[in-house]
Amino acid sequence: MKDISEQRYYLVREDVLTEAMQKTLEVKKMLQRDNISILDAVDKTGLSRSAFYKYRDAVFPFHSIVKERILTIFLQLEDRAGTLATLLQTVAESRCNILTIHQTIPIQGRANVTLSLDVTAMEQELDVFLQQLKKLDFVESADVVSSGSL
Repeated sequence: MKDISEQRYYLVREDVLTEAMQKTLEVKKMLQRDNISILDAVDKTGLSRSAFYKYRDAVFPFHSIVKERILTIFLQLEDRAGTLATLLQTVAESRCNILTIHQTIPIQGRANVTLSLDVTAMEQELDVFLQQLKKLDFVESADVVSSGSL
């Protein structure tokens, strides 16, 4: 096994993880949330204990990797009155601190907005936050550009 300083990490989409890796993530969530034993958690998910131990120190939810984070999101919005205010209100309600805002001049009824956010205090998971943004009727797309520590 490589020294930890020599290990490389990759960010991958959930749908390309093996079933055992996905179940490992579910077991880890259950252990944190439900205060149950490893045996009970793996039994509930149908994962073997050996598979859990194989992946438990190798697979992590994106949001848990770094506690203090800066998230940059690129959004494409319809150009309507009040859209930016509503977007910023949604971001604030998610307990994100807005560090920078860049908005392009609307062209053909669309404007691009890039937000850099300190998401340290955000209590919901990143994917839930992004889905919340995408559900706003004026948001055509919302994509993570980068994420890193402060």
